[in-house]
Amino acid sequence: MLDYPPGATPVDADEASALIPGHITTREDLNEWEQANIATATVWVRRTSADSFLPETVTGLHRRMFDRTWEWAGEFRNSDKNIGVPKEQIGEELKKLLDDARYWLEHETYPAREAALRLHHRMVWVHPFPNGNGRHARLWVDLVVRQASGPAIAWGGRLGQAGAMRRQYIAALEAADKGDYAPLLILYPLEGAP
Repeated sequence: MLDYPPGATPVDADEASALIPGHITTREDLNEWEQANIATATVWVRRTSADSFLPETVTGLHRRMFDRTWEWAGEFRNSDKNIGVPKEQIGEELKKLLDDARYWLEHETYPAREAALRLHHRMVWVHPFPNGNGRHARLWVDLVVRQASGPAIAWGGRLGQAGAMRRQYIAALEAADKGDYAPLLILYPLEGAP
């Protein structure tokens, strides 16, 4: 059932057993179910005044995105993955990320779009949850830039599915892992940009 596109983090057997809806039998079914769950969280992001730099906002957003899909929604992962910091370091690295995010935006350390993309990369790099980290990082960044009155990032497409856009996205994240943010900056313009 759960075949994963390139670059995706597979859930382990314990995590997979926490799937809430019993009718899911294919990856396509799961994608549709998760997308409906995420749509509710997207509305919340557009309306909330929650401080995007608090750990409880980060975990609460993940819970809102996946609470009808996974029992572990909003909980830090309990296993190490093919990406991310060791599970014991998640809380500490998330705190560093959130402190950096607040500082960067308050002190304009980077131009707004670059700061947003760097924050997205850092959240994916920490990889706090068993699954859904890329989608969570994108929606969290949307919350951060909205609260900072910055321009939204034009993420485009459904990056959870295999295809050229996903390959470019994964390659850009891998370049950022090595300190090169240019591919992310090229790939993701501001909303409404040509």
